[in-house]
Amino acid sequence: MSIDAFGIHIGPLYFRFYGLIIMGGAVAGALVARWKLKEDGEDPEIIWDALMWALLLGIVGARIWHIFTPSRYSGITTEYYLRNPIAMLSTWKGGLGIPGGIIGGILGLYLFSRRRKVSLVTLLDAGAPATALAQAIGRWGNFVNQELYGPPTDLPWGIYIDPAFRVPDYAGFERFHPLFLYESLWNVGALLLMIWLWRRFGDRLKPGDIFQVYLIAYPVGRFLLEFIRLDYAAVFGVNFNQLSMLVVAITSAVILFLRHRARGETAHVN
Repeated sequence: MSIDAFGIHIGPLYFRFYGLIIMGGAVAGALVARWKLKEDGEDPEIIWDALMWALLLGIVGARIWHIFTPSRYSGITTEYYLRNPIAMLSTWKGGLGIPGGIIGGILGLYLFSRRRKVSLVTLLDAGAPATALAQAIGRWGNFVNQELYGPPTDLPWGIYIDPAFRVPDYAGFERFHPLFLYESLWNVGALLLMIWLWRRFGDRLKPGDIFQVYLIAYPVGRFLLEFIRLDYAAVFGVNFNQLSMLVVAITSAVILFLRHRARGETAHVN
């Protein structure tokens, strides 16, 4: 067995830290979902089967999202992937796109709920804080890969990036904003917010509200952080991830508002 900067060699096998961290985040998230289901009086053990569906389709969705929204500095385009389909499987080259992972994970939970005849909304509400924790942990895989950093900085928490991993326009700089850390901390905050809302206002929340809160909290953070992201995904000259996050956040906020406004009007009439 030997260890290098990016993974562990065990005989002919190579386990990349990036993948191990993502899997660790998924398991930690599943434990949170299991705890929430148990507290809500649901069967907590279904989460392990649900995790497999969400994780598998989540990875597929995340990879597809990346393929069609590659970062502008990656040197790999969507056309390249379409001309070289085998390269689509190399997740360690170019990585994964979280928005696609969320979509794939939701699809996985939907299929699982249909197969097991359980409530999709219940799974989504349990999966929302779980996803926030998984993302908070998973972002540290970007630290290992020396990616997802912001502009140069002299701040004490700036991270050193090896010359081989610096984006071309900033090759002369050494220390950068740890964007992965900022997003990780934001996701921890989103996790705590959802748990607090669930504990404090559980009797006033509707099924699906926690999931809607996640669809506001994460996209808002991602939208803001995209302003300082160097390797953003440019589609027709537009930061596609930032735009999509803005649309999701606004749409989810409107849905959440209308759901509770309708409830308030009904209560007033009664």
